[in-house]
Amino acid sequence: MSDATVEKAQVTVEDFFKVAKDRLGLDLVAGSSGLNRRIEESAINRPGLALTGFFQYFAPRRIQTLGHAEMAYLASLTEGERRERLKQVFMRHIPCIVVTRRHRILPELLELAEEFKTCVLRTPAITKNFVNGATIIMGNLLAPHMVMQGTMVEILGVGVLLVGKAGVGKSETALALIKKGHCLVSDDVTALRVDSSNDVIGSPVGVIRYHMEIRGLGIIHVPSLFGVASVRNEKQLDLIINLCSPESISSEDRSGQMSLKRSILGVDIPSIEIPVAPGRDVANIVEVAALDQMLKRLGHDAAKELDEKLISVLAKDEKADE
Repeated sequence: MSDATVEKAQVTVEDFFKVAKDRLGLDLVAGSSGLNRRIEESAINRPGLALTGFFQYFAPRRIQTLGHAEMAYLASLTEGERRERLKQVFMRHIPCIVVTRRHRILPELLELAEEFKTCVLRTPAITKNFVNGATIIMGNLLAPHMVMQGTMVEILGVGVLLVGKAGVGKSETALALIKKGHCLVSDDVTALRVDSSNDVIGSPVGVIRYHMEIRGLGIIHVPSLFGVASVRNEKQLDLIINLCSPESISSEDRSGQMSLKRSILGVDIPSIEIPVAPGRDVANIVEVAALDQMLKRLGHDAAKELDEKLISVLAKDEKADE
């Protein structure tokens, strides 16, 4: 499982609008022909000084927001001045303009939106709340990401990605865990991205969200069978478990002290290998592995603690022999 070449996503105004439409109450007012324009930075810009004609530090690659102060300033100008000031902003090839607080859209905005093929959106949110929400959305959309073969589950708050060859039993193991009360994040294919805290976040992909393919049974819809509490929209990745054949497991370290890690998007994730064989309850082993990972995060490592006890006992025996 090696990382492919990872690049930042190319996010368009349409991508942002689809995600933010319900969360931030966005409406598309004008300039629909500009939906394919790219947004290249996650920060949101308020073009206060730009409206006065000062563009030295203007950030044209960001979403532009007109809040209460900007709209009040524009209202104080004559119609000709207002159009000229707004035109100077549109000429910088901005991605889009968002008017907050559901202010009345100025006629000049509508005309310039169509002329420059630039979207004008409107939201009922106050400017501060829109900026905060839109920044988070854009940060997620622009974050480095990749898609991996694997089934992801949440076990008592621990995000576990099950990987392995096709047919090894990833989906069946996940189904057994769901029946035990744990949650499905994604089946077979998992989207991974890095958030602002440098944590890897896993989520389902597109139309297969919340569906599982079980060999011999077919496709099932998990929340319909087990309830809405049995699925998660996304989860931080804490552990990767490779389900493999017993022959591929190294016999050099049976104590678990050799700490394996796999690099995902530049972040090292703890990894273990679990052999799959007839009669083994793999779901139970995966559940215990998740609990053990939780203990390790709290500072308790059973293998190291036992090793330290054995060393202490051997040291006492050596002293007694002397």
